[in-house]
Amino acid sequence: MTVRIRKPTDRRCKACGRREHWDDETGVWRVTRDDGEPQAGSVFCLHDWNINGTFVPFEEDGDVAEA
Repeated sequence: MTVRIRKPTDRRCKACGRREHWDDETGVWRVTRDDGEPQAGSVFCLHDWNINGTFVPFEEDGDVAEA
């Protein structure tokens, strides 16, 4: 049995709507752009990301889970 550890690739703040995606090339979170506009949310928000207990970081053999 092969187990692979996954990480989230997208996240959204539940309070202000800021959206970010993981950039593998630079190893940092980047603000997501929709229609050329950054989804930056509020600069004063203490972001509450939508990554919660439903995200499963372990993947066995050929299992596919949502990111």
